[in-house]
Amino acid sequence: MAHSLSRDELGQQGEQMVADWLMRQGWQILYRRWRCRWGELDLVAYHSGANRPDDAQLSFVEVKTRSRGNWDSNGLLAITVTKQAKLWQSAKLFLAQHPDLADCSCRFDVALVRCRGAIAPSHPPQLILQDYIVAAFD
Repeated sequence: MAHSLSRDELGQQGEQMVADWLMRQGWQILYRRWRCRWGELDLVAYHSGANRPDDAQLSFVEVKTRSRGNWDSNGLLAITVTKQAKLWQSAKLFLAQHPDLADCSCRFDVALVRCRGAIAPSHPPQLILQDYIVAAFD
């Protein structure tokens, strides 16, 4: 008997889809699900400066994967002020532990992934990048 995907498994698939999309845009995924006492950074992505090394960018990407009929605007409403503060603290700790990246320009992006279709191993869900918000908050 096939079982449905758990919420965590669906979230991981959404993160993988966003990571693949970012890599096609020229980004390198440095970390997935980087954890610390403040929480988790879903994706930490790096983009080298195309022409100048001082243009290097680091993006802390929060991925929200939601199914149809969700209550929180495809995950956007889940990025509360409290969540933003935890992401800030996590990013500060990340940079403290990775001083070689501390000079990069940093930003927080939000990826909203929509799930369509069945959520069962026999019929994998169709994931769609609904929206990618660059520099979603300061």
